Amino acid sequence: MTRQPASYIRVFASAAAVALLFAGLGIKSRAQGQARQGEWRHYSGDNGGKKYAPLDQITKANVSQLRVAWRRPQVSAEFAAANPKLRLSNNYRSTPIMVGGMLYATNAVGLVDAFDPATGRTIWTQQSAGEESGNPGLGGALRAVAFWGEGADARVFSYHRQYLYALNPKTGAAIPSFGTNGRIDLAAFSPSNQFLWNAPPLVVRDLVLVGQSMPDQDSAAKAEGEVGEVRAFDVRTGRLRWRFRAIPSEDDPAAKTWESDALRYIGAGNVWAPMAADDELGYVYLPTSSPTNDMYGGHRPGNNLYTSSVVCLDVQTGRRVWHFQTVHHDLFDYDNPAQPILADLTVDGRRVRAVVQVTKQAFAYVLDRVTGEPVWPIEERPVPASTVPGEKAAATQPFPTKPPPFDRQGVTIDDLIDFTPELRAEALAIVKQHVFGPVFTPPSIASADPTGTKGTIQVPGSVGGADWTGASFDPETGVLYVSSMTNPFVANLLPGDPKVTNLKYRASTRALLPGPQGLPLLKPPYGRITALDLNRGVQAWMVANGSGPRDHPAIKHLSLPPLGHASRGAIAVTRTLLFAPDGDQINVRVPPGGGGRNFRVLDKATGATLWETEMPAGVTGAPMTYMHNGKQYVVLAIGGRDHPAEFVAYSLP
Repeated sequence: MTRQPASYIRVFASAAAVALLFAGLGIKSRAQGQARQGEWRHYSGDNGGKKYAPLDQITKANVSQLRVAWRRPQVSAEFAAANPKLRLSNNYRSTPIMVGGMLYATNAVGLVDAFDPATGRTIWTQQSAGEESGNPGLGGALRAVAFWGEGADARVFSYHRQYLYALNPKTGAAIPSFGTNGRIDLAAFSPSNQFLWNAPPLVVRDLVLVGQSMPDQDSAAKAEGEVGEVRAFDVRTGRLRWRFRAIPSEDDPAAKTWESDALRYIGAGNVWAPMAADDELGYVYLPTSSPTNDMYGGHRPGNNLYTSSVVCLDVQTGRRVWHFQTVHHDLFDYDNPAQPILADLTVDGRRVRAVVQVTKQAFAYVLDRVTGEPVWPIEERPVPASTVPGEKAAATQPFPTKPPPFDRQGVTIDDLIDFTPELRAEALAIVKQHVFGPVFTPPSIASADPTGTKGTIQVPGSVGGADWTGASFDPETGVLYVSSMTNPFVANLLPGDPKVTNLKYRASTRALLPGPQGLPLLKPPYGRITALDLNRGVQAWMVANGSGPRDHPAIKHLSLPPLGHASRGAIAVTRTLLFAPDGDQINVRVPPGGGGRNFRVLDKATGATLWETEMPAGVTGAPMTYMHNGKQYVVLAIGGRDHPAEFVAYSLP
């Protein structure tokens, strides 16, 4: 077992940057640190992805007094009346930011709203030409907007449809000096003449950065594809300053990790998740995705740098500083789904500036954010080979030695549900129809023979482990809190039909795998919250996240403890508490019976539930908290199949 070879950790940190590390360990810039006066200036509170606020008005002693302070629909009544043909999704993924006594967020069609932090009342709505449809592909809700500047020079950055806008924070009017009349056509940079993304823009120093999403059907159907880019624009003028592609050029040293001519046609490698930045160092951290195709890579042999990696760039130039690949030759759709988290740690008496990437495969990769070196050894361990003709899976994958995985990995017979002998027997019958094994067991061909196997059971699934909800980090204690779910997925391939694809094999159903009688296939918990002490690299505690399917007729009589919900429930931490709402069933690819509607507040030291309430629907966006006029508020976006999406704010009386 060896550490990851240097070919996968490529460092170009300057001496000045290393000197800055030691000179600045005890210093926090205003942008990097928590905002003044209880603000929440970024999607995750700061550019470091922490989802932390140093607020302590809501405590263990008074949390039971929380009540709804205000509610705000996903589009205002005035906007709905002006656009009577709206078709809205209740999967409302928006999170407000709070700056200068104002909340800013996108509504359900992607236009920016400014509203009062005490009441939720609309102050202004971004103007848009033409009728709004609400189609997310054309401009649905963003996870958040971004803010830059002070006073008369301040601006709100957002994008709607294909345009990046700079808006006046007081009025919502486009700032004419930015781009062309206040906007930039992002589709103009794309060969396909389209732009898709719903993560927040990232503002670092004098630049605003945007990533890019790729339609899943394009990645699944063919070997070729558009290459995803990260683009940096001047915050004042809108001028393009640089662009970065995770698919390297042929003269890049990483090209040798592509063992064919795939670099000439391969696509994706995009950054669809939120990015993070160290404002002091001037470094930005990109969580990159897999290349085309998600589950078959016979046309792209090699480890395929810089895809499925954490890539550190110099924000002023876009030059790569270092990279670390979290999945070699990704066949698992294990693209990095969550915002990297910046964490200042004390490890064996040594101060470390770290960046943490939580992943679908349920690892937390902890790296020095100046050099990219692992904080604890990361071992290259052998993993199963592929049985698919023409496929050459990576022989090894990177396994962190610390901290431990935060969710179940792989499948064994001992992992199967066993509440009753009948359920156990049915679970055995299900797994015997599939290939199964340890984490990183490759996809397999679904047999045409009824007695053959139906594909590979992948755990965590491609929607499992940590997803876009990511994690939160307490800088005072060094504890990382991760919400995750156990969500088995069938990675099955079929021969490609040359009439519709040039892939030798392509994904079939990409289906979640239910267990016996509609219960989960594996033992609980099905959703969990795990606290990882990153100063020591150990698990502090783990609790089931929610009640789970305890009321199912097959097990209701057993009086089981909480089993956990398989759902996307983002969490946030304060100086006193951990806010842990259930994710709603309406989220994409939540298994049947997954999801919940409760908002829980936990003791962050133990995971014990201090208070909970049932909401009309579960959360669909990440929570945030702020202080306004002496009162602390917690805001959640909720929505369900039977409940229109809205923001709900809680406070003390």
